[in-house]
Amino acid sequence: MTLNSVLIVGAGTMGRGIAQWFAQQSVKVQLLDSNDAVVKTAIDSIKASWDKLQAKGKFTEAEVNTFKESLEASNWENIKPETNLVIEAIIENLEIKNSVFEKLDKICNPETIFASNTSSIPISSLAKSLPLERRERFLGLHFFNPAPIMKLVEVIKGHWTKEELISEFSTWFTEHKKEVAICNDSPGFIVNRVARNFYGESLRVVNHYDVEKMREVDNVLKKCGGFRMGPFELMDLIGIDINYSVTESVWNSFYNEPRFAPHQLQKKMVDSGRLGKKTKGGFYDYE
Repeated sequence: MTLNSVLIVGAGTMGRGIAQWFAQQSVKVQLLDSNDAVVKTAIDSIKASWDKLQAKGKFTEAEVNTFKESLEASNWENIKPETNLVIEAIIENLEIKNSVFEKLDKICNPETIFASNTSSIPISSLAKSLPLERRERFLGLHFFNPAPIMKLVEVIKGHWTKEELISEFSTWFTEHKKEVAICNDSPGFIVNRVARNFYGESLRVVNHYDVEKMREVDNVLKKCGGFRMGPFELMDLIGIDINYSVTESVWNSFYNEPRFAPHQLQKKMVDSGRLGKKTKGGFYDYE
C-alpha cells in the first residue's frame, strides 16, 4: 500500500501529533479544524517541535525543511478530493463524528480511505450511515499521545471493513516503525478498555481531591508497577475532560457495567474547569 497524502480532521493534541508523525514519514499532510486559529497554532507548535529536535541533533536541517514542506493548513473549501487517507481526530461524540464523515464522503474520491482515531466508539457505528463502498474502506486507526513518540497504533476492523485493508495498514505501519495491535470492534478496543480500571480503581482509592494520596498512588504504580506515568499524571496529560468522556462512552457501551463507571471526582474536575496541563491545573498544579 502506498500513502502519499493524508488529511487529518481535528487539530487538537491528538490531531497535531498524528499530523506531525505522518509528515515525518514523507507523507503530504493537510490539517483541518473547525477553528482556523487552532490549525495555525497547531502547525506553529509542530514546526517549533521540529526546530527543537533539530537543535538536539535528532533531525538534520534538510529533514526538518522537508517535514515543514509536507505540512499545510486546510479548510473545507480546499480539501484535496484525491487524498489517499482521511483520519478523523475530533471530540468523542458519535453524532458529530458521523456528520463530519457524511460531509467528507461528498468531497473525497471513492478510493479515499476513511479512518477514525476514536478511542472508544465502535467503528461500525461511525461507518453505518455511509455508502457500502465507503464502509468497506473505513477502519479505526487509534494512535496514542504523544503520537510522534508512542509506538503503538490500534488497527480496528469494522463490520464492513475489507480484510485486506487491515493487512495493508498493518504492514505499512510496521514498515514505518509503529507497533500494530489488530483489535476487535468493541468499545474501548484493547488499551482504553483495560485502562478504565487503571484510572477508575485509582480514583476509587483516592475517592476525593487529596494531592498527597494521588501522588502516593502515582508513585506506587510507577515504582512497583513499572508504569512510566501514574494515573493522575496521565489524566492531567491527556486532559481530564477527554478521559472522562472516554470513560462515559465505554461505560454506556457496556450497559453501565459498574467496573467501567466514571467517578464523581472526574466530573467535579471537569465542572470546575481544571482539566490538566492544558489549563495549567488538574489533579496537580502546573503554574
